[in-house]
Amino acid sequence: MKNKIALLVFLVAFSACKKVDSEANEKDKIKLAHWLLGNWEDKSVDGSLTENWSKVNDSTYQATSHFIKLKDTLHYETIRLQQKGETLTYIATVQGQNDDKPVAFNLITVTDKQLVFENLKNDYPQKISYTHISKDSLVAEVSGIQQGKASSEKYKMGKRK
Repeated sequence: MKNKIALLVFLVAFSACKKVDSEANEKDKIKLAHWLLGNWEDKSVDGSLTENWSKVNDSTYQATSHFIKLKDTLHYETIRLQQKGETLTYIATVQGQNDDKPVAFNLITVTDKQLVFENLKNDYPQKISYTHISKDSLVAEVSGIQQGKASSEKYKMGKRK
């Protein structure tokens, strides 16, 4: 009887420890995206693209993105990077598109230097990626099929001070 009680206590303690470990591991994917945090900018002759990322909590980052040419805002979107369980999702809401409803892209690749999200049902883009080049540099890329042809746009962004 003592052996059964000892075994039961051990199993309860072990499963409690395992649950804590799995909860900690669930948040690991978003931690790999910590290098996104901050203010980023890509200036070109076409205009200026900015993304301003902040941490909401341990499972959510958020950003605003603007593309401005001269003084006109040509593109505005809000972005949430959200982890639920082991699923990391990039959720974009673009002003004036999709009835201003959010579009979700699921993580398909994650390393300490790259995040790749995909939504094959979205009209364009179907893929969004961020590649961490250095502490002050990243490349954002949107790609997919647009008007029946493969299309890709890259933005080399520097960290604003």
